[in-house]
Amino acid sequence: MEQIVTLAGGRVTLTALRAEKTDITIGRGRILSLAPATATEPRHDLSGHLILPGLINAHDHLEFGLFPRLGNGPYPNASQWAADIYLPEASPVREHLLVSKKVRATWGGIRNLLSGVTTVAHHNPWESSIFGRTFPVRVVRRYGWAHSLAFSPDVADRRRRTPVRWPFIVHAAEGTDETARAEVGRLDEMGLLNRRTMLVHAVAAGLPELETISMRGAAIAWCPSSNLFTLGRTLSPETLRGGLHIALGTDSSMTAEGDLIDEIRVARAAGELSAPEIYPLVTTNPARALRLNEGQGLIRERGVADLVVVKDEGQTPADALSELRPELVIVGGRVMLASERFASLTDGDFHPLAIEGRGRWLVRAKIPRLRAAAEEALGPEIRLAGRRVCD
Repeated sequence: MEQIVTLAGGRVTLTALRAEKTDITIGRGRILSLAPATATEPRHDLSGHLILPGLINAHDHLEFGLFPRLGNGPYPNASQWAADIYLPEASPVREHLLVSKKVRATWGGIRNLLSGVTTVAHHNPWESSIFGRTFPVRVVRRYGWAHSLAFSPDVADRRRRTPVRWPFIVHAAEGTDETARAEVGRLDEMGLLNRRTMLVHAVAAGLPELETISMRGAAIAWCPSSNLFTLGRTLSPETLRGGLHIALGTDSSMTAEGDLIDEIRVARAAGELSAPEIYPLVTTNPARALRLNEGQGLIRERGVADLVVVKDEGQTPADALSELRPELVIVGGRVMLASERFASLTDGDFHPLAIEGRGRWLVRAKIPRLRAAAEEALGPEIRLAGRRVCD
């Protein structure tokens, strides 16, 4: 979709609960108009489909997409989990580390693409050699980063070097003990909590810490399946409904249940949240927390053309996120994933990919090469976010 094209006849998402039938005209990676098209540009018929904004994954470790879950929790804090699973010379970590970081990260991008994610916040420095134009999804590029107080003793210097318009992302209160809980206060004493800050996890935060986070205007990246696996608990329904700015993330495949579709399901159950309450956690909330200002998380004129197309069964956009099955995923106006019914929109850059329990698609990625590189180290059965990559 490099030229100007129109997506015609589908219902277009306006809010979590509202979609209307109209056309979307796309050009130069942007949405040029949301209105019945009258020009003669190429038209793709999306009748019988619902068009959603591309989802945003607020927290992932992309290079671990092929890893299995590791650890035997619950642990009192993330440092103890890390000490338990960090065995680089032992299986299965040794074999997975034999796969190049670029290949592993690309599989992590595909993990996101298959679940309708078009933008992901990767919790490591952005690397141009990996996250270029051919990467399956958009990776947030402008942000400051520190792993945590425990593993980044220079966190204050990292924050100081971050441009003032960029978010600053750091793991904090990832645990259930006093050590984890105290991290929020320490960050605040260092002057590192404000509207630019996104704390990843914050499970150990009690009422005083949550009040501090709220008062400072900081956001939280919530990763419920990872929290439940490693810590035995996650944010409470009361916390989730307490007015904090919260965005949903998958975290690493080493701790998460699967992909963002799985995370949405776990979030609804663990947080006792309705579909309309979940919807902003993967659209507008992460866009705000990550300071994405090009229309990510919305469908609007002049915004980026990041879109997910699903079958229209009369559902609301919020309800469509439950057991999401993308028919098309478009990133910056380019089709990156298509179901077989939309094979006419693909070309020689696409290759088939089937995932156990998920489905079969055509993906704009060098799947044969990626699979061969993974199988060389891992053997003939590889798993993406815990699901077998099928023949």
